[in-house]
Amino acid sequence: MATAARWISSPAVSVSGGGGALGGPASIPCRRLRLRPLMVRRRESGDELVRTLLIDNYDSYTYNIFQELSVVNRLPPVVIYNDEWTWEYIHHCLYGNKSFDNIVISPGPGSPMCPTDIGVCLHILRECGDIPILGVCLGHQALGFVHGAKITHAPEPIHGRLSEIQHTGCDLFDKIPSGKNSGFKVVRYHSLVIEPDSLSDELVPIAWATSDRTTSFLQIINGASNLGLSNNNNNNNNINNSNNNNKVLMGVMHSTKPHYGVQFHPESIATSYGRQIFENFKKMTIDFGLRTKILQDRKVSDVNGKLNGSLKATKAVNNRLIVQNDLIRVEPTENEIKYLKLKWKKIEGLANKAGGSGNIFREIFGDNNAKDTFWLDSSSTDHNRARFSFMGGKGGPLWKQISFRLIDQKCKTGGNLLIRDVNGSVTTRFLKDGFFDFLNKEIESFKYDEKDFEGLPFGFYGGFVGFLGYGLKVECGASSNKHKSNSPDACLFFSDNLIAIDHLNNDIYLLSLHHINNHRTTNPNQNQWISETEKKLIRLATQPKTPNGKSTKPKPTSFNWQNSTFTPEKSKTEYLNSVRKCLSLITEGESYELCLTNQIKKRLKKEINLLKLYFKLRERNPAPYAAWLNFDQEKLAVCCSSPERFLKLDGLGVLEAKPIKGTVSRGNTLEEDQRLKLQLQYSEKDQAENLMIVDLLRNDLGRVCQPGTVQVPLLMEIQSYSTVHTMVSTITGHKQSHITPVDCIKSAFPGGSMTGAPKLRSMELLDSIESGPRGVYSGSVGFICYSGGFDLNVVIRTVVWEDGEVSVGAGGAVVGMSEEEEEWEEMRLKAKVPLMVVEQIERQMEEEEFDVAGTGTGTGTGTGTGMSFVRVESS
Repeated sequence: MATAARWISSPAVSVSGGGGALGGPASIPCRRLRLRPLMVRRRESGDELVRTLLIDNYDSYTYNIFQELSVVNRLPPVVIYNDEWTWEYIHHCLYGNKSFDNIVISPGPGSPMCPTDIGVCLHILRECGDIPILGVCLGHQALGFVHGAKITHAPEPIHGRLSEIQHTGCDLFDKIPSGKNSGFKVVRYHSLVIEPDSLSDELVPIAWATSDRTTSFLQIINGASNLGLSNNNNNNNNINNSNNNNKVLMGVMHSTKPHYGVQFHPESIATSYGRQIFENFKKMTIDFGLRTKILQDRKVSDVNGKLNGSLKATKAVNNRLIVQNDLIRVEPTENEIKYLKLKWKKIEGLANKAGGSGNIFREIFGDNNAKDTFWLDSSSTDHNRARFSFMGGKGGPLWKQISFRLIDQKCKTGGNLLIRDVNGSVTTRFLKDGFFDFLNKEIESFKYDEKDFEGLPFGFYGGFVGFLGYGLKVECGASSNKHKSNSPDACLFFSDNLIAIDHLNNDIYLLSLHHINNHRTTNPNQNQWISETEKKLIRLATQPKTPNGKSTKPKPTSFNWQNSTFTPEKSKTEYLNSVRKCLSLITEGESYELCLTNQIKKRLKKEINLLKLYFKLRERNPAPYAAWLNFDQEKLAVCCSSPERFLKLDGLGVLEAKPIKGTVSRGNTLEEDQRLKLQLQYSEKDQAENLMIVDLLRNDLGRVCQPGTVQVPLLMEIQSYSTVHTMVSTITGHKQSHITPVDCIKSAFPGGSMTGAPKLRSMELLDSIESGPRGVYSGSVGFICYSGGFDLNVVIRTVVWEDGEVSVGAGGAVVGMSEEEEEWEEMRLKAKVPLMVVEQIERQMEEEEFDVAGTGTGTGTGTGTGMSFVRVESS
């Protein structure tokens, strides 16, 4: 009959004041249409609890609406997909049990004319004439379509750009100013519109864009004069239908039913007065008449037995949101519980004396090709971007390597897990419920004393380190992977012995983790590892430093694309054709933004020193979320210089994402560099790209965070690195107590900056356009601590070596304003440094071989710095 709704149990949240970030004058006086209430009008009060059914059209902004409604209504809405409940069951909930006071229909990709895009929404709009309904974007278009209006292409696709709004002053826009320079500016994400001339008498237009010209967010907050734009102070708010005929319709209402639609997105971070619109809709619902008689009947936990029973029975479809975890999660048995004990030692002020993190890693872990080692390397610590680095190799009895490969490339088909312990023994098992489920059970099985890590200034004390591949998207809602990756879909170490370096205070921490069984340790050598490693570090600090232990400023080097022996999966012609496909899909409303990528590959003919390659990459492109991973048995190494954080969870339950959208090269002179930086900062296209992903990440965090806690502390900040300027935003939120750390990762994976929006539809479209799997690229590298905290990057600016072949992934976000040639050049800019480093190392190895052959000295097995060659098969 009906599957389970998605519901979050959370305490009531007090309603904050109305209005958006930008103020303005009072609304103009205008005749307001009054609707006959269904029931006796109740006392107007912000304390009223209102229950909303939120219909999700598979959008990536639905949970931004969820967050707003949770705060405004003082109850979280129930969220269902547009094809998740039958109309019969919805009718039963609405009229049989009177479970909801109003309905909100979300945005979404596609068109209301396509049944699979709009699902049950048209039926609801036709049949629920006595229930207040608010449609947003696609929901707005559906309201028009149901009543005979024509849906047509907008004058141009508008995504992530802002318009000023003129409105009639109806109840939906109460207390909101109107017209040019009024302060009422909204974010638009749409390619289709309702044709104004096609409106029937049943529909009343209530809002329009004041101009065909859109603007960007920073232009607005800094004022038009800052950019040399003319400032039109004409604020004529008189409603004149003849003047509005040529303007894009931004809002409609039904003449007799409590049904409203807005084409823009009130939930966007950059829309002013968005909260006020939702508060007005709540007030209109109360005025119309709440559908239950007493307050207690409207409490979330007591909506109705049938609905609540279905919540207890199952998770959400496609694992869109994990709900009521305390009811569905199976606690580990006593035999499955692992009691962990941590010991650690701090060595103050030793890091620089030992030659820095690079020298420490090389000397402690660089022998034997640095195989089965990791290094989460904050090689760019300026501007407080990163503070700690973590490194480790094969450790004690708890150490293991796990590799996971999907058995099929479709959703919910599971996969094969391989586990190799510290002694080399291998076990395999099939994971029916997938890798994230396994990871979640592993983290849940760990028991520990929080006092063990009191005093540590970082959040990684041991646990899983490695990568999550892009293909795991099929465990996060995507329907399938069209392309199968040769590399594992996830590969991680469980690290029980590790070194942490505090770059701020120059301190080194040695950490060792062991399992307690019947109050006895399973690692009697735990103290020995700490003691021996400390001795090595002290000896290292007293040794004369070699040039290899120091980082020098890299010499400027160019990369010749024409002479390069790398081969892109898509040639320039093919890539430009792919950009055109993306633009066509965006024009048709199938996506707002598509993050198109390309893989550039090369099979190596000679041996290459992979660790030396990573050192050269971190020298050329230092980054706060850089990483080295070497999985010897998988013949796989990852040399990553990522500047982008995917997601972090700290010990206080705070989630943080730092997506990058908008990249430009550094200038050759200070003047050119500053000009390029400002050009990026005020680029309407780059701001639109960034804003779309910010709203997407707000949505992803909104699925697992407490209502009202999702914030954007930094929006569109320009950060400069050695080779590029980037536009970075920061999104934070407080995790709900019953949501697990792995649930948080799953809710946001893969990072929205690598997919586009709406995420699910965009990933599906990109699979059909791109030529091969992304593999490690576009996934995440980082740690997941046994205590539950994690910090994961987005795998970009990365060289992946796999059994003799190196690959570099690169791409960019295609939006409605994209130019084909510019997208090709952006892709090449992002790939340039990693490709250049590979060719530099190849030339250097050839020169060293020549020197050895000419002098008759050397063995050809190393460089004298503890870094040996990795041999590969010739092609």
